[in-house]
Amino acid sequence: MSRLFIDAAQKSGTGTVVRYASALAVLLGRELELTNIRSGRKKPGLRPQHLTALRAVAEMCSGTLETGGVGDSKALLIPGSRISGGKYSWEIGTAGSAPMLLLNILPLALFAEEPVEARVVGGTFQDFAPSAYHLNRVLFPLLHKMGARLKLELIKPGYVPLGGGELVFSCRPLRRPLQSFCLLESGSVEQIKGIALSSHLESQKVSSRMGQSCSNEMKRWGYPTEIEEIYDRTADQPGAVLAIRAETEMGALLGIDMAGKPGRRAEDIGRSVARMMVEDLRSGATVDRFTADQLIIFAGLAGDGSIFRIPVVTEHVSTNLWLIEELLDARCSLKENLVSIRGINFPVRKE
Repeated sequence: MSRLFIDAAQKSGTGTVVRYASALAVLLGRELELTNIRSGRKKPGLRPQHLTALRAVAEMCSGTLETGGVGDSKALLIPGSRISGGKYSWEIGTAGSAPMLLLNILPLALFAEEPVEARVVGGTFQDFAPSAYHLNRVLFPLLHKMGARLKLELIKPGYVPLGGGELVFSCRPLRRPLQSFCLLESGSVEQIKGIALSSHLESQKVSSRMGQSCSNEMKRWGYPTEIEEIYDRTADQPGAVLAIRAETEMGALLGIDMAGKPGRRAEDIGRSVARMMVEDLRSGATVDRFTADQLIIFAGLAGDGSIFRIPVVTEHVSTNLWLIEELLDARCSLKENLVSIRGINFPVRKE
């Protein structure tokens, strides 16, 4: 098959283009040449988390990765002929997002020859990346409905700047093509629960302050919320995260989270998470603002037609719709925050 050429400066111009383009290229069995990687960023080119993700993809398919390393704006990925299962271990070496790396290899794991188990070390909670809680409590349950069999365990939290968090992920290969995801109406909220986690901050009562602030704000808007407070002592440094999840009568799952950082007060985290959740719930969306773009790749690989309502159109939504149209030849439409995707019914491996 012909080589794919992707100008990674297009659309969002972020690492999202690198990650999902590489995964889809491997599934399609096509060489991928990436140029202008993250050209508009303050630190352009590949960062350690992107390079580790590309190496992980190449390792899983016994392929070849040609790049100059961290900071390089170009990469050539030549896939091997098979996607292997088995056990893997990847260390980003920084606080780069471990959940993002898992999202990179997840499409491959679904279509691997054998079950996949992966240990990933890096950041687990930070800004501008999905959290370990979001994957485990929101995205993965939705993918379960589409036929995926996934498991994620948080061994140790990891925060900016040291990282050091550890996740263990497992995936059993699909037995049949992914099912479409269709949810037009969310219905009334049945319950909202959350986790307020802080590391080495028990004396400041950070978990309690985040949780109480969030609960008070949610109650003010008419949404009773239960939040579990956890104080951790295993992380390499102090840090915190608040994550809440809403479940509705129609089966919608919406999640919002925010990590702590110097200068960000626990009470502000609680109120911000609550207000974002209220915004998404009151928009009538059937997925939250983060899941909105994450589901697109899997809908593109699924059969039939997926349709769901999103709270806001982000650059990541636009980018991922563009990617599955360009690479998979999926058919997409976006009208008044309603996403419709006619996937390609990507075939599973024959026994």
